[in-house]
Amino acid sequence: MKGNFLVSSSPANASELILASSSPRRAALLDQIGVSYRVRAIDVDETWHVGEDPADYVQRLALVKARAAASLVEAGAPVLGADTAVVLAGEVLQKPRDRNDALAMLARMSGRSHQVMTAVALVRAKKAQEALRLSISTVSFREISAAEAHAYWESGEPRDKAGAYAIQGCGAVFVSRIEGSYSGVVGLPLFETAQMLRKQGILPRFDMQ
Repeated sequence: MKGNFLVSSSPANASELILASSSPRRAALLDQIGVSYRVRAIDVDETWHVGEDPADYVQRLALVKARAAASLVEAGAPVLGADTAVVLAGEVLQKPRDRNDALAMLARMSGRSHQVMTAVALVRAKKAQEALRLSISTVSFREISAAEAHAYWESGEPRDKAGAYAIQGCGAVFVSRIEGSYSGVVGLPLFETAQMLRKQGILPRFDMQ
């Protein structure tokens, strides 16, 4: 494939960044800052445990994903894992099960603010190095009519999105305000990610330091 998005089942070398995610949004964000990487998709149990703090939940999953990928590639290769959760009144809103679930989520978020938490983990198994950062942003929605929510569902966009919306897509029309990291809401906070990568000698394009 063209660009930085390379999918391969072959071992990576020990200096090559591995993205432990098949998310095209996270890949596009790494492309945006000019970081080269290879993708190693990871399938892990993403169940939110009852009573688990949402911030602990996303940090746990980011580490689980990074560690799982690190165990499958050449030892010492830097592995980046991330997880994002939409949180409303302390409850993690997962991907909608069906149309009714999505419409119920949008109705609950209508005219209210919610949090988007994204954790990023960078793991190098051979060197026993782990770094973890958490980005928390507040997203405010305007009032959403039932007709709008229905039309949005019919667009197909909410079907595989946590919280049943995508800020980088048509869902942006519902957002009246954001406080925090836009890229974090999309799925990979670039400020925190670049800081972590820089410490490992992986420099984004146009790095100023």
